[in-house]
Amino acid sequence: MKASEIREMSDEQLELTVKESSNALLRLRIQSQTERISTTSEKRVHRRTIAQCKTIQRQRELTKGSK
Repeated sequence: MKASEIREMSDEQLELTVKESSNALLRLRIQSQTERISTTSEKRVHRRTIAQCKTIQRQRELTKGSK
C-alpha cells in the first residue's frame, strides 16, 4: 500500500488497517514458528503498513494540536 493511499484514508480507516495488519502479522509469526510459510516478505509488508499508518496518525495529531 502506498503512502499516498494511506494519507487519503480517514482516521477510522487507519485504525482498522492497523488492527488488520497487526492481526495478520501475529498470525504470520505464529505460523512461521509452527510451520514453513511460503512468503516471508508478507511480514515485512505488514510491519511497514503498520508503521506508515501510525506515522500518518501521529502527523494528524500534531497538526490538530498546533491549530
